[in-house]
Amino acid sequence: MLVRRLARPLLASYFIYEGLNNVRTPKAHAEELAPFVEMAAKQTGVPNDPELIVRGVGGAQLLGATLLASGKLPRPASVLLAGLIGPGTYVHEAFWAESDPAVKAAKKTGFFRNAAILGGVILAAVDTAGKPSLRWRAAQGADQTRKGARRAAKSARREAKLLATQTEKSFT
Repeated sequence: MLVRRLARPLLASYFIYEGLNNVRTPKAHAEELAPFVEMAAKQTGVPNDPELIVRGVGGAQLLGATLLASGKLPRPASVLLAGLIGPGTYVHEAFWAESDPAVKAAKKTGFFRNAAILGGVILAAVDTAGKPSLRWRAAQGADQTRKGARRAAKSARREAKLLATQTEKSFT
């Protein structure tokens, strides 16, 4: 559909831009991310290298955005992008922690922009492109199988009854 062919690349453009920035210049975000990476490194096996994490996130953003824009695996790509935008928004757009009114207003704008983009990515993740979901198709298949089994059982009972009556008649 034409709308999907336009909307997916438009939605992906934000992530392509952010992904390229994260891969090319990770220092800008690495400073904000450093406390979180340090905490994660202590609790898990994540390397304590904020620039590496920012580049990795950038690469994942580029991968997800490319898949979404091209229409190849758009639902998994959207799930990936949704998983990336949430934590990034929390780290970079934490307006509740700001005291300067101008910075707070800018971060609040960024927070709600990212929330809107997250909404679009969630819609893309559940969009089946007019085709029934796998869950629906599996349920329909199970219903058809049940109905077929009932018909077969009914037919077998009828045949058995007919055979029994024919057998009785042949012995009398």
